[in-house]
Amino acid sequence: MKQLKYIVNIFLAATLVVLVGCASTSKSEGTGEYIDDSVITAKVKAAVLNDENLKSSEINVETFKGVVQLSGFVNSESDIGKAVDVASKINGVKSVKNDMHLKK
Repeated sequence: MKQLKYIVNIFLAATLVVLVGCASTSKSEGTGEYIDDSVITAKVKAAVLNDENLKSSEINVETFKGVVQLSGFVNSESDIGKAVDVASKINGVKSVKNDMHLKK
């Protein structure tokens, strides 16, 4: 009986360690958030590439906890606005940070 109780305690401790390891903090994502952000990033990239007005493949997309960051180079101010608009319409996007620059 003592041995069974010992095994159960070890199992519970290991489960607790795994759950705490997957939790998010203010500077890192949990496993579920990482997967969600990867999906959002893929959807934003696809939307940007499929938009006929945005023919720039120099727009980089990163997502952290639902906040999308757009960076790279575009041809005009209207392209910047359009890219931000396209990204903000994707389901799951909380906000969009614009770090894009005009090509010279």
